[in-house]
Amino acid sequence: MGTAISILVLIVGLVLGMPIPYAFGAAFLWLTYFFGFNPSTLLASGYTQINSTILLAIPLFVLAGKVMEKGLIGDALIGLVQRFVGRIKSGLGAVAVIVSAVFGSISGSASATLSCIGSLMEPRMTKAGYPKGYTAALLAAACPLGLLIPPSSAQVLYAWSSGTSVLACFTATIVPGLILVLLLCIVNAVMCRKFDIVQMPKETLPEWTKNTGKATKRAIPALIMPVIILGGIYGGIMTATEAAAISVAYAIPCGMFIYKGLRGKGLRQALIESAGSTGVIMVMFFMVMIFSKLLTMLNVPTMIAQALLSITDNKYLILLMINIFMIIIGMLMDDTSGILLSTPILLPIVTSIGIHPVHFAAILGVNLGMGNITPPTAPMLYLSGRVCGAKINKMLSPTLIFIIFAWIPTLLITTYFPAVSTTLPRLLLPNLFK
Repeated sequence: MGTAISILVLIVGLVLGMPIPYAFGAAFLWLTYFFGFNPSTLLASGYTQINSTILLAIPLFVLAGKVMEKGLIGDALIGLVQRFVGRIKSGLGAVAVIVSAVFGSISGSASATLSCIGSLMEPRMTKAGYPKGYTAALLAAACPLGLLIPPSSAQVLYAWSSGTSVLACFTATIVPGLILVLLLCIVNAVMCRKFDIVQMPKETLPEWTKNTGKATKRAIPALIMPVIILGGIYGGIMTATEAAAISVAYAIPCGMFIYKGLRGKGLRQALIESAGSTGVIMVMFFMVMIFSKLLTMLNVPTMIAQALLSITDNKYLILLMINIFMIIIGMLMDDTSGILLSTPILLPIVTSIGIHPVHFAAILGVNLGMGNITPPTAPMLYLSGRVCGAKINKMLSPTLIFIIFAWIPTLLITTYFPAVSTTLPRLLLPNLFK
C-alpha cells in the first residue's frame, strides 16, 4: 500500500508539472515515513552511487553539446548534407533528420541537437514552404536520435546503472538509430507531397561539384570529431569519459577559430548553461537513485515480475507489457529519469525471460526516445515548439504520424529481432555474450 501511494505521489507530481527532483523527493519522503527507513543512511547510499567516474562523461558531453551549439558547428553539417539530398522535394526534411543524427552522435544530447539544428533548420524550411507546425514536429521526432546514435549520454547512464559495458550499449543502438533515420525520411517524403515546397535552384555539374567541394571542406573539422570520439572508444584507446573530455577539448578551438561562433560571449554562455544543466542533472540523479534504491529494498522488481508472470509466461507478451510500461514512463518523465528508474525495476524481469542486458539497452533507448515526444510530458515536443515558434496543436497531428509510422515500427523491430541490436556488440565484445 505504501509503495503504491509513493508511485501515485510521483505520477501526480509529474503530471502537475512539479520539477522532477521534487517529485521523486516527495515519493522518497513518503516511503521513508511509511516504512520507517533511516533517511541519513539512504542519503549516504545515494551519494555513494553517484560518486562514479563514469558519470563524469555526462557533464562533459553536455558541455560538448553546448559548445557545438554556440560554436555554429551544426551549420557546416547542414550545408554538406544539403548538397546531396537538398534537391529532391522532401530534401530539406531529410537534411533535418540526417543532420540531427550526425549532430546527436557528436553531442550525445537530444536537447542540444534540437536547440542547435532546430534554430538553423526552421528558417530554411519555413522559407522553402514547410508549415511551421510540421517543421517543429519533424525536428522533435528526429532530435532523440542523439540518444541512439553513439556516443549517447543515456546509454552511459544505462551502462552505469546496470553494470553493462558502455561500448556494448553504444553499439547496441546504432542499427535501431539508422532504421529510425530511414523511416523518418520515408514518412517525411510521403507527407511532403501535399506541401508546396520551393526547391533549390538547379546547378550544372561543374557548379555542383565546386560548391559541394567547398561545403565538404567547411564540414571536415566537424566530421572529424565523431571519428576521434568513436574511433577512440571502439578502438579501446579511451573510455567514454575520456572521449567526452576529448570532445570538449576539440570542440572549443574548433568553435572559436574555425567556425568562430564561440568568440565574445559564446564560450562563457556555453560554460554557464552547461553548469546549470549539470547541476540539475546531478540533483535529479541523486533523488532518482535513492527512490530506485528504496523500490529495490522493498522488492518491487520481484513483485512486478511475479505479477507479469502470473498473467502469462509468453516471452513476447511480457516484452509487449514491458514496452507499454516504458512508454508510459517515457510519457511522464525525461529520458534520464526514465532510465534510472526503469533499469533496476525492469532489468531483473527481462533477464529472467532470457533477454540480454545489451539487447534491453536498445529497447530502453528507443522507448524513452519516443517518450520524449509523446504527450503529456513530451519535453522535446514542447522545446521544439519554443525553438521553432510553433503552436503545439499544429504539431500534434504530424508528431503522431511520425510516432506511428517511424518510432513504433523501430521499437517493434528492436524488441522482437534481437540481432538488430546485438550483432555489432557481439562482433566487438564476443566474450560479453558467453
